[in-house]
Amino acid sequence: MDLANIRTWIFDLDNTLYRADVSFFADIGEKMTTFISRHLALQPDHARELQEEYFHDYGATLSGLMDIHGMDPAEFLDYVHDVDLSVLSPQPALRAAIKALPGRKLIFTNGSRGHIRNVAGHLNLLDLFEGGFAIEDAHYIPKPKRAAYETFNSVFDIDPTTSIFFEDTVRNLEIPKQMGMTTVLVGDEPDWGRTPKVTRASGTTREAHWVDARTDDLTGWLVENKP
Repeated sequence: MDLANIRTWIFDLDNTLYRADVSFFADIGEKMTTFISRHLALQPDHARELQEEYFHDYGATLSGLMDIHGMDPAEFLDYVHDVDLSVLSPQPALRAAIKALPGRKLIFTNGSRGHIRNVAGHLNLLDLFEGGFAIEDAHYIPKPKRAAYETFNSVFDIDPTTSIFFEDTVRNLEIPKQMGMTTVLVGDEPDWGRTPKVTRASGTTREAHWVDARTDDLTGWLVENKP
């Protein structure tokens, strides 16, 4: 891709800045189920169903819990993100590739501020980013809601037409594309929740007109396409 006009490089965190085949994100999902089960006095199977339902309907499980059950977001975020980071290994090649990119680098996640610090810090990437945008910064409105992207753009004074967005969830790239960003889907989207069904085209990419490129190797893609 010709990325000569890109001035801002925006990265999702989970399953984007580390590979989605690790058990780490699954651990977060299990902690969500446990928290919901205890908070709402539900059997784990029912709690898991609500967890997936709210993820699908709201874009983030937390949003549904806040809207319907009045759950305290801080307590929830602290609990579910208190996980073992040892399964994540820093990747020096990825660090070098991000460091070499011209312009600004930002993290935009539906996770918490603490999660950004913990994970990006553990991966030895945090110092490369000008800033991070977490669910608290979006007033608990998650991707893929348009308001989350609008707040992000306002906070960091983003020009979408000179920005590129890297994300592991295909529906989270639709609004950035509508705004004028270049979009890259990272990985083969796993079933973290009941995500929209997107069929394959030509055996290699997904039929989603808002996705400009897809890669299973973020490091290699950045090196190959660096302006």
